[in-house]
Amino acid sequence: MMNRATLSMGVLAVVLGGWMWPVAARSESRAMDVSRSVLKIRVFKSGLLSAFAHDHEIEAPIEQGAVETAGKPAVEFRVDARRLRVLDPELAADKRAEVQKTMDGPQVLDSSRFSGISFQSMSVEKIDAEHWIVRGNLTLHGQTRPLIVTAIQKDGHYRGSATLKQRDFGIAPVSIAGGTVKVKDEVTVEFDIVLAE
Repeated sequence: MMNRATLSMGVLAVVLGGWMWPVAARSESRAMDVSRSVLKIRVFKSGLLSAFAHDHEIEAPIEQGAVETAGKPAVEFRVDARRLRVLDPELAADKRAEVQKTMDGPQVLDSSRFSGISFQSMSVEKIDAEHWIVRGNLTLHGQTRPLIVTAIQKDGHYRGSATLKQRDFGIAPVSIAGGTVKVKDEVTVEFDIVLAE
């Protein structure tokens, strides 16, 4: 769902947070707490009749991930696209199910074919005690694109967000009613990552 984007995560939203923050003199690889680490995607409405459409909030657990604090800091994680769920509490259950079906299908994520969403860092730059810039590659919908993530550490969480373009990953934004109701090409990816004890 996306482009070479600069992210300022608070998710997505990417891709990606909490990732390779060196710990004083320690060198170790730390796993992510997959019971508390999640990826969120926010999709926004567009078009002439957008007032009758809905923004969408989508979430999935991060199923695997680690932060390397030895020598060259690094981070990587993976999400199973088949576990993405449309939250949208304001939508009726049947409408929410329709959005879920469209998202999972070949028109959008084609998650049965492209089940893996992953991020792998290439470099990590410390800005200050709480802020980091992570450059890496995001794989989505079977395509890999470079990504720059700005992440923040607070209260034991690493959070970040990214604005990405669906077309950069080979996904055409959903459009119905002759384009009068559609979603924007740009989506926000947010990450909320917690490291395991």
